[in-house]
Amino acid sequence: MYRPYLQLTKPGIVIGNLIAVTGGFLLGSRGHVDWVRGGLVALGVILVVASGCVVNNVIDRDIDGLMARTRNRPMVTGSVSVPFALLYGVMLGLAGMGVLFAGTRCVLPLALILVGYAVYVGLYSLYMKRNSIYGTLVGGIAGAMPPVVGYCAASGGFDAAAVTLMIMFGLSQMPHSYAIAIFRAQDYRVASIPVFPVVRGIAAAKRHMMAYIVAFTAATLMLGFLGYAGKVYMLAALVAGLYWFGLCLAGRTAANEARWARKIFFASIIIVSVLSAAMSVDGSPPQPATHLALIARN
Repeated sequence: MYRPYLQLTKPGIVIGNLIAVTGGFLLGSRGHVDWVRGGLVALGVILVVASGCVVNNVIDRDIDGLMARTRNRPMVTGSVSVPFALLYGVMLGLAGMGVLFAGTRCVLPLALILVGYAVYVGLYSLYMKRNSIYGTLVGGIAGAMPPVVGYCAASGGFDAAAVTLMIMFGLSQMPHSYAIAIFRAQDYRVASIPVFPVVRGIAAAKRHMMAYIVAFTAATLMLGFLGYAGKVYMLAALVAGLYWFGLCLAGRTAANEARWARKIFFASIIIVSVLSAAMSVDGSPPQPATHLALIARN
């Protein structure tokens, strides 16, 4: 009975965002973790993410019915009606926002998650996904919000680390999404969804994926250069970036592009999870005042 409602929330996406928001929160805590606040922030964020996924299922029910991998979703099979799904989504969203505000008593995290929700449900799901090859890029903005919300909820402000998290998590979704579009290309063609690899070709997509991975690696390293993370994190970021780039580079001569794309996809999940864990255990407060003082003395 509950299974269709669980499926509507897209548990894989929810779990991924749980890891990301936790990493952001622990980074922002800088060694002084309020576990109760962290638990409420994580719960609030994943409830809002689940809400967005439910509403996305409602919006996409027509194209989901055309694709092999989504044709058995509850909104396609009719196991959940549109009114009940929308009510379910609204309830999850309101509950999540309430829990998030109760845990932080701060408007900033709530505003950020609302921006992410509006981008995902409104701009991405209703328009960009169906009409533009840049839909993935827009959707990446929403996907980058959970770790930023977690960080700001713990640190109490929006600073260079928050910007860096937004950039790195947004960029990480591009190779991830392009990889899905490559090994699910036929689904996207049937549903007339204009994803970049289908419209511009796989060769062009591979070049863009390599560029995105380089930019992603540079962004991850910035957390260390700015003083927000330590050497363990920096090493993990560098190794992860080089491995991902090497795997992507191998795609230029891959005999089976679908198999190669799946490797890129799974690598993206592992890399983001590893970096979230690394920033959690190896975060450190920046010391701009110290740096300025040294410059002044010199």
